Amino acid sequence: MNAGGAETFLMKVYRAIDRTRYQMDFAVNIREKGFYDDEIISMGGSIYHFPSKSESFIRYVKTLRNIIKENNYNYVLRITSNAAGFLDLAIAKHVGAKVCIARSSNSSDGNGKKVKLAHYVGRKLLKKYVDVKIAPSTEAAVYTFGKKDVDFGLVSILPNGLDVNYYRYNEFERMRIRKEFEISQNTLVLGHVGRFNEQKNHEFLLKIFAEFHRQHSDSILMLVGDGILKKKIMAKAAELDILNSIVFTGVRSDMPALYSAMDVFVFPSMYEGMPNAVIEAQVMGLKCIVSENITKEADITGNVSYLSIENNYISEWVNLISISRNRNVDYVNFGDYDIRKTVVKFQDLVFCAPMINNSDSNAWNEEKTR
Repeated sequence: MNAGGAETFLMKVYRAIDRTRYQMDFAVNIREKGFYDDEIISMGGSIYHFPSKSESFIRYVKTLRNIIKENNYNYVLRITSNAAGFLDLAIAKHVGAKVCIARSSNSSDGNGKKVKLAHYVGRKLLKKYVDVKIAPSTEAAVYTFGKKDVDFGLVSILPNGLDVNYYRYNEFERMRIRKEFEISQNTLVLGHVGRFNEQKNHEFLLKIFAEFHRQHSDSILMLVGDGILKKKIMAKAAELDILNSIVFTGVRSDMPALYSAMDVFVFPSMYEGMPNAVIEAQVMGLKCIVSENITKEADITGNVSYLSIENNYISEWVNLISISRNRNVDYVNFGDYDIRKTVVKFQDLVFCAPMINNSDSNAWNEEKTR
């Protein structure tokens, strides 16, 4: 449970659900402690750590079976960007789970042949083991569940909701963050939020900034996040002679303050389901320049520009970058993204889905749903 998009979405929901009626526990196939672990425990949730499939497939299956069976979980939700991940729901069904929910988290998972084959096989499993289908955008729904299911209304679009009262521009926080990272109040700050992996396309972002910085020397690139490619990106920045003009903040819990410190948001991902960061940036009043591969559903304010991520388009990215923060954001536009609406729909889809072949449903419904 680190601070990635899917994990952050779950935490926003978890904080807002009615925990007098419902509870969520988390199973993760990673050994080390996650960014959100302490918060989960403080809210009454449990976290199960178990081996990955690549580490030991047999122990992976056995451990997951035991977690679900021994704790009598009736409802199991699997979030994944590749349909092969729904193998876990087959395991859950076989040990007694009554409702299996699949949520797509992306509109692609790369172009590797093995990935495509695994995704194809995973989609074949969906019809048998998935009772509820959820996606954050139409593109993510089609990628994971197929256009036919989307057209027939068999997939529910659940927006990546957020607390619109929490994400508000704050002049004091802007000054604080800029002081922390020794950035002048007049310096133009390009911002990006995302894990350092291939999908987020940091190398292309560096090329954009290198050209922009050549034309506008009083500028800084602020990169928020962490990941396995961070050292590689730092080396590339040094190669482009822009390393000293980049701020690496790491993973932070004060995101509204960081957005307040930025002047424009740049997001050239190769693919996304529905990027939390782009929604948050818009709520904060930032102009967003994003990859054309990102769903048009992400443009809530009309302040999002879409561009190709081909190298010959770098000059167009540079030309669109400017200070254009809108401090009079119309929050009515974010109605469907209000976390309160998201949580109501989440509870209806996940906790209130009818259980299948459950002879003990009356007795179970008297207890807290977990």
